[in-house]
Amino acid sequence: MEIRTLAQLSFAGKQVILRCDLNVPMKSGAITDDGRIRASLGTIKLLLENNCSIVIIAHLGRPKGEINQELSLEPVAQRLGILLGREVKFSRQILGLQASTNLLKPGEILMLENIRFLDSETSKVEQEREQLAQELATYGEVYVGDGFGAVHRKHASVFELASLLPHAAGRLVAAEVEVLKKLTQNPDRPYGVILGGAKVSDKIAVISNLLDKVDVIAIGGGMVFTFLAAQGKQVGKSLVQIDLIPTVKELLDQAEQKNVEILLPTDIMVAREFSESAPATLVQADQIPIDQMGLDIGPVSSATFANAISRCKTVFWNGPMGVFEFANFANGTKSIARALIEIKGMTVVGGGDSAAAVRELGFRDKQFGYISTGGGASLEYLEGKQLPGLVALS
Repeated sequence: MEIRTLAQLSFAGKQVILRCDLNVPMKSGAITDDGRIRASLGTIKLLLENNCSIVIIAHLGRPKGEINQELSLEPVAQRLGILLGREVKFSRQILGLQASTNLLKPGEILMLENIRFLDSETSKVEQEREQLAQELATYGEVYVGDGFGAVHRKHASVFELASLLPHAAGRLVAAEVEVLKKLTQNPDRPYGVILGGAKVSDKIAVISNLLDKVDVIAIGGGMVFTFLAAQGKQVGKSLVQIDLIPTVKELLDQAEQKNVEILLPTDIMVAREFSESAPATLVQADQIPIDQMGLDIGPVSSATFANAISRCKTVFWNGPMGVFEFANFANGTKSIARALIEIKGMTVVGGGDSAAAVRELGFRDKQFGYISTGGGASLEYLEGKQLPGLVALS
């Protein structure tokens, strides 16, 4: 499936409805990582250079159809204005704006309030989504989909709206798709994947689909303890999805049959409680005390993982190796990041917590081959799923 690009869309001088992914992390009303806003600048600047006016639709968090001022996009509009060096108008109103949007002049930008404040945006009833899309379609002449982090959602502003107007993918979505194609279609080998994060349920389908494509998979984060439990190891109070142990056993067997190396940590940093102030203790992976929980991979495992991926020409990383927000349990994630920036081949950091982690730990985006903006979307693409937002842009 090929998506339509901006080169195939007549948009110069027109009013563009631009669906962005501006779902940035916030703390006490302040943006803590503006990576997704910066990732949207390329498309916005191109539209401005072509004398367009722009109506931006985006979401923040999961307000579930209710107005929540903590999830307002107003701080995002202000930050975007600073990054662009021009005013970005903001509308707390979402519906009934046709008259206002018609007054926009070339070069002007209007950002609408969090589209997920409307329950029809995420409704499972197609007719409700279509009704919202028809209203939004009156705000512009063409539609540009550039919110990669939302393309795996069948939401009104992502799926239905695109079909009502001449449409194309923005620069960001087009770039994301090209990178993901390289990861799934004849990647340079050896090909290594590093997976972390809390739940193994989020990654089962990815691992299963990648077993025919990769040479080595290194597993850390909270999800690793279901793997260790599947091997019969004592994991103490660590996070384990007991119902998935049989599935994990099957995956390990399949990997062995396909000659794919699955790397699991041999040492673990543990603590008695999930706390930033909890002291870290190093133990062997098969000797986690019954009253302790694993919160990071250990130094030997970090070195083993780093050595394995250093031989690879293609590497995809999704999910931190431990609780990187706690200084005592950030070393595993730091080690993987350091190893990635040394690789000469193609390196992709798969969005979400991984992208936030490398920035919070002091690394710069340009040190990596590519940092994706969509964790969930990237994973579903690698699972082999058709993503509604990309289907709509085809």
